[in-house]
Amino acid sequence: MKPEMGRDENTPVWVQHIAFKVKDRAELIAFKDHLETSGVEVLGVTDHSIFHSIYFFDPNGHRIELACPDPKEDAMLARLNTVKWDMLEEWSRTKKAPKHAEWMHQKELSDI
Repeated sequence: MKPEMGRDENTPVWVQHIAFKVKDRAELIAFKDHLETSGVEVLGVTDHSIFHSIYFFDPNGHRIELACPDPKEDAMLARLNTVKWDMLEEWSRTKKAPKHAEWMHQKELSDI
């Protein structure tokens, strides 16, 4: 059981974690392997659709995220760009999550 850890008083109260972008999935996996080999517990790789990330705690207890873009990031951003205003208008009217981007969370069998 881990002892209760306080938060870093030098970090704003709203900070949940600190994230850094890495070049690609190969670099993300290399960091994951290095951290785990060094005895650091790593969560992930987590698939967030448009990007992928790992999470771990630094020695001071800060949650760190390393993230890399999905190889299809540019295509996904272009597709989102075509519906962004419709999504905003629907949310403004209904206050419910629009369904215009559900495709981001559905994997084709070829992607699994």
